[in-house]
Amino acid sequence: MDRFSFLNAAHTAYFAELYDQYLQNPDSVEPSWRAFFQGYDFGTESYGEEMSETTEAITKVVVPENVKKEFQVVKLIDGYRTRGHLFTRTNPVRERRKYAPTLALENFQLSENDLDKTFEAGEILGIGKTTLRNIITHLERIYCESIGVEYMYIRKPEQIKWIQDKLNINDNHPQFSNDTKKHILKKLNEAVSFENFLHTKYVGQKRFSLEGGESLIPALDAVVEAAANKGVKEFILGMAHRGRLNVLTNIFGKSAKNIFSEFDGKDYAEAIFDGDVKYHLGLTSDRETDSGKKISMNIAPNPSHLETVGAVVEGIARAKQDRYHADDFSKVLPIVIHGDAAIAGQGLVYEIIQMSQLDGYKTGGTIHIVVNNQVGFTTNYLDARSSTYCTDVGKVTLSPVLHVNADAAEAVVHAALFALEYRMTFKRDVFIDLLGYRRYGHNEGDEPRFTQPKLYKAIKAHNNARDIYAAKLIKQGIIDDSYVKGLEKAYKDSLEVKLEDSRKEEKTVITPFMQDTWDGFVRVDEGGMGNDVDTTYPKEKLEQIAKVVSKLPEDKKFLNKIVRLIGDRNKMFFEKNAIDWGMGEMLAYGSLLQEGFDVRISGQDVERGTFSHRHAVVKVEASEEEIKLLDNVGENQGNFYIYNSFLSEYGVVGFDYGYAMASPNTLTIWEAQFGDFSNGAQIMIDQYISSAEDKWKTQNGLVMLLPHGYEGQGAEHSSARMERYLQMCAKDNMYVADCTTPANFYHLLRRQMKANFRKPLIVFTPKSLLRLPKAVSTVDDFANGSFQTLIDDAEAKADKVKTLVFCTGKFYYDLLAERSAQGREEDVALVRLEQLFPLPKTKIKEVIAKYTNADDIVWAQEEPRNMGAYSHLLMHMDEIRNFRVASRRFYGAPAAGSSVRSKRRHEEVIAYVFDKTKNNMR
Repeated sequence: MDRFSFLNAAHTAYFAELYDQYLQNPDSVEPSWRAFFQGYDFGTESYGEEMSETTEAITKVVVPENVKKEFQVVKLIDGYRTRGHLFTRTNPVRERRKYAPTLALENFQLSENDLDKTFEAGEILGIGKTTLRNIITHLERIYCESIGVEYMYIRKPEQIKWIQDKLNINDNHPQFSNDTKKHILKKLNEAVSFENFLHTKYVGQKRFSLEGGESLIPALDAVVEAAANKGVKEFILGMAHRGRLNVLTNIFGKSAKNIFSEFDGKDYAEAIFDGDVKYHLGLTSDRETDSGKKISMNIAPNPSHLETVGAVVEGIARAKQDRYHADDFSKVLPIVIHGDAAIAGQGLVYEIIQMSQLDGYKTGGTIHIVVNNQVGFTTNYLDARSSTYCTDVGKVTLSPVLHVNADAAEAVVHAALFALEYRMTFKRDVFIDLLGYRRYGHNEGDEPRFTQPKLYKAIKAHNNARDIYAAKLIKQGIIDDSYVKGLEKAYKDSLEVKLEDSRKEEKTVITPFMQDTWDGFVRVDEGGMGNDVDTTYPKEKLEQIAKVVSKLPEDKKFLNKIVRLIGDRNKMFFEKNAIDWGMGEMLAYGSLLQEGFDVRISGQDVERGTFSHRHAVVKVEASEEEIKLLDNVGENQGNFYIYNSFLSEYGVVGFDYGYAMASPNTLTIWEAQFGDFSNGAQIMIDQYISSAEDKWKTQNGLVMLLPHGYEGQGAEHSSARMERYLQMCAKDNMYVADCTTPANFYHLLRRQMKANFRKPLIVFTPKSLLRLPKAVSTVDDFANGSFQTLIDDAEAKADKVKTLVFCTGKFYYDLLAERSAQGREEDVALVRLEQLFPLPKTKIKEVIAKYTNADDIVWAQEEPRNMGAYSHLLMHMDEIRNFRVASRRFYGAPAAGSSVRSKRRHEEVIAYVFDKTKNNMR
């Protein structure tokens, strides 16, 4: 047994420290020690009968009794670190569920006889050699009082050590000065008094009060103050309704007068603004901290789809980081406030968390705070999740989680400051589970006793967090009884003045979110959307771009296919004068970059492009080094960002929407792998893209590229569901386009940035047209053209045309081929509708008037009758009712799965376009 003689060669404190290191990270200890500890654990815990020769030898070693006891105490410490959070006093109104095994001594082969023995293991906690009784007291204070901490699953020893060092300071209890304690009480009083005031002045009105979670206010206040001192310049906060009005008033400084105006239900000052409920509105404000630092505060507007705003917040934060703090992301701090039912139940949270360390989406760490009511709408938490905690999704990215009793105000502030320090140190997410309750039902008019009679009996008898904390400070002799009454009276008197002032005004004025960011941009109606925008660009500058994007670095080796593809781009520009879709797209981005705009593209496989047409990023064959040719189009060019996203639509669209919201001078694009994959982001489309300007006065220039076209690929790879987008179009809310030429697409993208306003842009992009020889444009089309909302038939002679066909997108080329095959160029005109919204009604009427001899006017689409653009056209133009319609019949699925059947239906529609007697479509 000589190889284990080191047992007698070191001090027991060293054994304890090494064993502790082994328990946390076995690979970090020297191999012989690791083998010893493995054998020791095997022997003491009786894992089984089969043992290796080494393990069997180790278990036969006579470990000195004092060393064995030290190991047992170390295991006890490890037990508290790993499981202590299960035995905390963090629930203010309910008994905790029982968990086993407990942290009882006997579970660690210790007994009460050991309590007064001294152990070197105390060194691990920073308290030196001490009794087991003292060690347990410290462990209980650190891990089992008002804060429960989960962190032992983290795989980086430096992070675990940092956390443990922090927890050991004052046994994870705050050490606040009397002035700080008074400030915490002041913020608690504001939170409580604000809710009480609204409850008495606006009886029965919904406000989604913070009562039961009021300690959120001093926690946020402490984070803002401390973060500013650490160099944070901007805060981006997202939250749903619960406590939002309180946060707006007491953290963001929104005037209570404006909130009262919203409660009084006044009309809005703007005629073209419909507004939203008061607890959905966003706000941007400047705040000066107690230390004199000026910081920007942003709380993003949100819909009732609770977790949606989280993705938007991350996008806003990243846009600000890219634009202003590219060298130090920590200067912009995202904070997302969740509900317990939402964070556990909404799949979007998982998507957002998976973004947190990805190059295209990381924001340097987010502080997540859960206002844990322990009840969903009416659903008990036992019915709301399968996981132990609502925050267990945070473990996906190995983020620490702190569970805190919302009644323990100092512990809540302490946990918030811990979370801030962790985020600033490691640039990673951290979660706070603020365990409280909900004073009323889901809203103030609801009756919670219908579903939780026992819980609400306890809540009714429970003091609020302010009164609990005031009693504690009175007991400590820091304040007296009159102090709280004075705070409450002063705050309520100020609210009375603001209420009186608000009732002198007839209308409500809503300040746009991030107004300074949008300085210089105007809001326009449908008429303004139709104004011409100059998108021309000098030919010599296009030539510069073309040279850059059609030449690979000569000192690197690339795949032969890439060499050929990039070489073809050179030929199409400089020799053939026939530019395809991919090259046209590069010219659009390059021209905007040269003008100083940034470009950001994200989505699944966008670097190469789903259909291998883009190749905005090319890779060196041997090393996979990434080359972005568009990085070199000009000396003072904008930034070109392009990222393959993870397999998410909802989260990524939300992120990119937020990015576009915060960076109007960035062409922000999300591309779907196939068009109908955007249906995974339908909530973002419904609640933000189509309606946000109307609800919140927020402009947004997000571009969605949705591959669309019937090529016999089945139901999920044909239609981008244009009918859904078109159904949401109204007045002036967005652009929808379906281009047929690379140049028109080029000018469409340039128009998006050259206009002095921003609207979302939905583009139905091609698949087969990417390489169709006819789908090309000349250099002059790019340099001197403009976006055409409608393209007339340039070859048709108006007086001879009998059949006038309107169509859109890729279907034009199918009809063009058939017209050529039938030799019908003289009597059939094909007119392309390139912009579907706002619909160019005047131009459509002009075209109809031009073809005076056309007695057969057709709307032709490859989609079924109940899909595509037909119903949209009917709603917006009475003349369409007189058109003959050529389409597939009504179907539930967009396309047939059989390529043979799909082709037959396609051909039948085309045949009917040219011969109205062939109306036998299936």
